[in-house]
Amino acid sequence: MKKVSGAKVVTTLQALESPLPVEIQEALGELVGAAREGLLALSVGVGLGVVHELMEREVDEVVGPKGKWNLDRTAKRHGYEDGSMTLGGRRVKVRRPRMRTADDERELPVGTYEYFADRDPLTRAVIDRMLAGVSTRRFADVGEPVGSEVERSSSSTGKTAVSEMFIERTRTALGELMGRRLDDVRLAVMMVDGLEIADRTHVVALGITTDGVKIPLGLWEGSTENATLARTLLADLVDRGLDPEQAILFVIDGGKALRRAIKDVFGEHALVHRCHRHKERNVTDLLPERDRDTVRARMRAAWTLSDPELARERLELLASELDQTWPDAAGSLREGMHDTLTLIRLGITGQLAKTLCSTNPCESMLEIVRYTQRNVKRWQDGDMRKRWTAAGMLVAEQQFRRIIGYRDLATLVIAIERHTLHAAPEDQVRQEVAEPVTV
Repeated sequence: MKKVSGAKVVTTLQALESPLPVEIQEALGELVGAAREGLLALSVGVGLGVVHELMEREVDEVVGPKGKWNLDRTAKRHGYEDGSMTLGGRRVKVRRPRMRTADDERELPVGTYEYFADRDPLTRAVIDRMLAGVSTRRFADVGEPVGSEVERSSSSTGKTAVSEMFIERTRTALGELMGRRLDDVRLAVMMVDGLEIADRTHVVALGITTDGVKIPLGLWEGSTENATLARTLLADLVDRGLDPEQAILFVIDGGKALRRAIKDVFGEHALVHRCHRHKERNVTDLLPERDRDTVRARMRAAWTLSDPELARERLELLASELDQTWPDAAGSLREGMHDTLTLIRLGITGQLAKTLCSTNPCESMLEIVRYTQRNVKRWQDGDMRKRWTAAGMLVAEQQFRRIIGYRDLATLVIAIERHTLHAAPEDQVRQEVAEPVTV
């Protein structure tokens, strides 16, 4: 082991005890003060120092070292001006350097400042907090402390500024949702459902790809019982590139106008499945409380059968029994009964059948939309409703996972294609019989 002399030890101790330079002591003092106000305050304080250093270095690289004459220079310093950048969910004031060309013809950008001055981090913070239920008045209160000095000079956290940024961002979200190109999207299922907002209905479409990935397709304000709207919303998807010849299963809530629109836009052979949960509610709402559980259980038992004809017979038997006591419920059960058996006719069973027998995957997305809107007290106009719904749908998309039973989607697509091939010759035969033969 190497021995250390007493003199060296004394010298080392003296060095450790000697005071640090004043500049370093001041810098450490500022850091300690910022750290006491919170980690984000410390980070913002350090960040501002780093940003200023980076801007000065960029100017030095373009103009050359300060105070050193250069005959070949192409740019020169042009003083400083006030600017701002986003740090800690706020707009923070900074002094930014300026540069101009050597001939004074134009000003040169400072790339470092433009990068950090980008408002996107702030608008993302605004939309995240607003959709989480934070009001515009409390936006600044829920943010982490960034230091008293920075807080005093910060901006863009007031009610009006936050509201304007949220409107701008949600309007962008609505444009992104309604402008998505669908040329390369290969769908296996499309679900259409409605959401009630301030006495208005939003019709939303959710696509499920052949890989089991869920994609929000669009949003329209109206009703699935509105024939013009239903046709418009589906035609819009085709206009955005969706191939109408794809083998798609349409799962809907039962609107007759929507069903007709599907046939008009995607052809007579388009397969429609009626949501079991909607059908259950429609029937049981017309029954007394004591009979609801029994009727619901019998309907579900019929839908679990693998033979579509046997399932139809069970449902018809139930409807005939209801005719004696509750004829309205019987009529509701018979209405659209054929479409409630589509999955059985296609031979789809197991987990995939449980997933697709209702519009629950779409309803899950709508639940997230409702949650993001829970604190809105006053709806001003249709644009506001659509902006909030679109933003909520995009938030839901970030939480999407592949549907349960996605491995059997290939079987579904093959079954739909087989149905289309078998239906086409039958239609051709009926058409030839109907048309007179000219000799």
